[in-house]
Amino acid sequence: MLKAYIVDDEPLARDELKYLLIRSKQVGVLGESDCIEDAAADIFKLKPDLVFLDIELAEDSGLELARQLENLNPAPAIVFATAYDEFALKAFELDAVDYILKPFDEERIGKTLEKIKKMQKIGDQDLPIYSPMKNNQNEKIAVPVEDRIILLTNADIVYLESSEGKCTIETMDQKYKVSEALVVLEKKLHNTKFFRVHRSFIVNIDHIVEIEPWFNSTYNLIMGNGSKVPVSRTYVKELKQILGF
Repeated sequence: MLKAYIVDDEPLARDELKYLLIRSKQVGVLGESDCIEDAAADIFKLKPDLVFLDIELAEDSGLELARQLENLNPAPAIVFATAYDEFALKAFELDAVDYILKPFDEERIGKTLEKIKKMQKIGDQDLPIYSPMKNNQNEKIAVPVEDRIILLTNADIVYLESSEGKCTIETMDQKYKVSEALVVLEKKLHNTKFFRVHRSFIVNIDHIVEIEPWFNSTYNLIMGNGSKVPVSRTYVKELKQILGF
């Protein structure tokens, strides 16, 4: 049975979600809170499998708590449960597994639970989450740059970086400011030699020339053009599986 924690500043919303989760007979609710300070303390102690997290709290932002939870090992799955859909891109940049809207729908929550259970099975088998990467480095990706759409060859891209919802693509000799979010570009590059190593970075595996151990079980990647890219703890295990170190 999955173990869940609920963070929402509306008591009625918490009660509704808790009722639906218990009704599913797939989830036990370990606790709940209306602020990120109390929630962080509880979650670090209780270690739930998943956290249902509202974004617009009375005095806090659920996005900030999501960033803190990335440092847990293992980190819980994050499901943003909110009345607003404009934060969806931000949510997925923080690696949320799902994004559900109020008022809660029992069938929709069921689909979320099924997704999380499938992810757990993959983790239990100790298999990489990502599919085998195709050798399609000579293919191109279309990206919007200012008022143009340019085509970049995959093999020329060193890494992609997200900042304030927009993305920079760095090649060996040039940088492109792209008017698309990292999560959108990640979908375009799915199943290629590009791998997310941080909530703000995706790298081209073929351009990694050195792996530099960093503090707190993290790493920096030294890329072929001299750039240094951080690897967060969330992605270390998968990166080790891919690169064999």
